[in-house]
Amino acid sequence: QVYLVETGGGLVQAGGSLRLSCAASGRTFTSYVLGWFREAPGKERESVAAINWNGATLYNEDSVKGRFTIYRDNAKDTVYLQNDSVKPEDTAVYYCAAKPGASSIYVSAYNNWGRGTQVTVSS
Repeated sequence: QVYLVETGGGLVQAGGSLRLSCAASGRTFTSYVLGWFREAPGKERESVAAINWNGATLYNEDSVKGRFTIYRDNAKDTVYLQNDSVKPEDTAVYYCAAKPGASSIYVSAYNNWGRGTQVTVSS
């Protein structure tokens, strides 16, 4: 079991920057693939990006369209999600999740979830 806590959400103006952090504890951090997901009001949870232990990344290009960057700091047991030009449609609860094994951007592949952090982008 790995425990995940997301921080960095809040109110951001459109065009501004956003950096979310997800701190992990419990099992060995490098044993897990870490992913970021989001759930907008009235919509299903969707993937944003995932990263494995050595930094290889996967992105859900349909949802992020090249605007998000995921990266991790294994020394700090933390994974980050960066967006340097947010849009109102990025408003959502953002979740961090972890899974062992192969990297994936599918929601159903993950079995360890944080509680989420709300991001609201004002126009």
